[in-house]
Amino acid sequence: MSFDLSIDVSEPYDFNKQSLIKIQQNPWVKNQWPLVYFIRNESIAEAYVGESTNAYSRISNHLANPAKASVFNKISIIGSDKFNKSATLDIESSLIQYIAAEGTYKLQNGNSGLVNHNYYQQDLYKDLFKEIWKKLIEKKVVSKSLKEVENSELFKYSPYKSLNEDQYNSVLEILDGLTQNSSNSIFVRGSAGTGKTVVATYLIKLLATDIRTLPIEEFNDDELREVNYIKDFQFKYPNAKIGLVVAMTSLRESLQLVFKHVPGLKSSMVVSPSDTFKNKEKYDLLIVDEAHRLRQYKNISWMGAFKQNNQKLGLGDDGNELDWIMANSRNQIFFYDEAQSVKPSDIAEKHFSALIQDHRTLRLQLNSQMRVQGGDNYIKFVDDLLNLNCKSQSIYQSETYDLRYFDSLTDLYAELGEKEQHYELCRMVAGYSWPWLSKNDKTAIDIEIEQLSFQWNQTDKDWVNSPNAFKEIGCIHTTQGYDLNYTGVIFGKEIDYNPNTDEIVVDAKQYFDINGKKGIASPADLKAYIINIYKTILYRGIKGSFVYACNPNLAKYLKQHIPSFKKEAALRIIPFDQVKPYVNALPLVDITAAAGNFSDLQVHEDFEWIELPFNVIPKEDYFVCKVVGDSMNKRIPNGAYCLFKQDFGGTRNGKIVLVKSTAIQDADFGSGYTVKEYQSEKIITEENWQHTAINLLPLSDDLDYEPIRLMEDELTDFKVVGVFERVLI
Repeated sequence: MSFDLSIDVSEPYDFNKQSLIKIQQNPWVKNQWPLVYFIRNESIAEAYVGESTNAYSRISNHLANPAKASVFNKISIIGSDKFNKSATLDIESSLIQYIAAEGTYKLQNGNSGLVNHNYYQQDLYKDLFKEIWKKLIEKKVVSKSLKEVENSELFKYSPYKSLNEDQYNSVLEILDGLTQNSSNSIFVRGSAGTGKTVVATYLIKLLATDIRTLPIEEFNDDELREVNYIKDFQFKYPNAKIGLVVAMTSLRESLQLVFKHVPGLKSSMVVSPSDTFKNKEKYDLLIVDEAHRLRQYKNISWMGAFKQNNQKLGLGDDGNELDWIMANSRNQIFFYDEAQSVKPSDIAEKHFSALIQDHRTLRLQLNSQMRVQGGDNYIKFVDDLLNLNCKSQSIYQSETYDLRYFDSLTDLYAELGEKEQHYELCRMVAGYSWPWLSKNDKTAIDIEIEQLSFQWNQTDKDWVNSPNAFKEIGCIHTTQGYDLNYTGVIFGKEIDYNPNTDEIVVDAKQYFDINGKKGIASPADLKAYIINIYKTILYRGIKGSFVYACNPNLAKYLKQHIPSFKKEAALRIIPFDQVKPYVNALPLVDITAAAGNFSDLQVHEDFEWIELPFNVIPKEDYFVCKVVGDSMNKRIPNGAYCLFKQDFGGTRNGKIVLVKSTAIQDADFGSGYTVKEYQSEKIITEENWQHTAINLLPLSDDLDYEPIRLMEDELTDFKVVGVFERVLI
């Protein structure tokens, strides 16, 4: 099913009472059609999004509100003959989410009532929203694409995110609990991807709302219910001191950045467990995200400060960050998933038992999977896979989630690179099976597999969004809590499968997270942590996960249950006895191995000979090479098979060439060869000319690639082997 994407975004009207007559003549306003509107002031970068079936009355009310009339000066009407009340509510909600995260404007909107309701043809209206956004870009109202917005932390953790009904019902229960004296502690369980952080940020924005500015007369029943809860909470705790506690440094700093850009919130509201001591009075409410990462006095680098905090509360070394939260706040909300506890410094579940079992504690459960497109079935599959509960020979199948096993990490990295170019936020993540040598030596290589070399993440602050992240490998500590589009998951040497006992086994000697294993006496406990690590990183990818295992037995086990990557056939190699050189085939020359004798490509037994696509005619002096790396990715994709013509002289400036020289060191091709754009510098006299320098230029989206410059002395053995003609596949 489809319909014509007919959208009208009006030119901006002046937002004042004198313009009401003109606004009333807008066809969508005049006919009292369901519509969406966008009020703004470009000079101060503030805006408000609304929807109505009686826009004239709604806009008149806004103009009667000094908080809006004195701030805004322009309004645009967004209309369509496809709009209905459900659609405009949905589009209003989406515009609030995307405009708040896009960054051009700060929104005056509250976040109450942002719920994703299902309605007829909802998927078609998503295409309609894309068209609206396209028109807003054309009119320079916003500047970022939907993909850019969706990949931003401001979008992923926005308090303006629409909740599903499971999340929204939990919010209402939490609000009810907070306004009742009997529920000082609220405990919310939820597995990875159920939206715990989203619910946390939604709640803190909601409770910080100035209800005096809310257009209550326009609210539906759900929104009014929320407003009444806010009134009760703010009456109970005037000028409430609220904090969002995040134990993990990287995630905490990302959320601080989000809060900095949301009206009514401040970055100082996002705190570490230790920061809760800085407030002279108790917090009225502490919301604890990722509560399973709260720490105890074990295997941490700052044990002195930890001990001092315990002493402030009269606690011994058995005191922990949970104790701090309870002591420093009147009310607490914990978002928790014991399956994401990944190291012994994390508080064991038993420490939460007294809180959970207290009859005064409100206990809730988030169930709906909001991150991975494979939904609850994928979450269950990963749990079964790593706990050996999969049915014999059963292979995961899904039309919505891209899970594949790779026999070659080179193939995995190339495939992930294609996803990165299309979606961005695609990252390699591994178990802690290699020492972090580059932590102290920035030139050191940490991980080498199949001639691929990587360093561990070179920053622990928002690594997934760092400029060099795709060329590095992240660990559990820099990815937990983050969303990725695709994740390349490397099972390291520390985890294996024993086919004789049919069990997952771990090798502590191959596990290099010192604080992750120190003091663990039980091999079963270490195994549980390591399995939780792999489960957690397998839950990061929204669209898909690509899997590779270092140990052959584990690889064999995983391949029994994960679909294998099937590499698309390259150009067909013709059997030797069927080769007719330059008639039905061309030679395939391996640049990286420098295997070809480029001066004599007629000797066909020295090469593999390949069949060309039907639209390419074999010719004398032509040959084929596979070009690896991203140094030429504006013209030649990584791994592409390319057609070259042998070079016999003539002008080459501006051409892409394959060159040979002992002076060349190319990271993609190794020593001696490279493919680059050719530029020469010459001295011309009356009698002759000579090269003074040759510049070999990369054509890459990656600015880390630098030109190769060869001077006079380096040109003695320089040779242009071939001139690039075209990409074959």
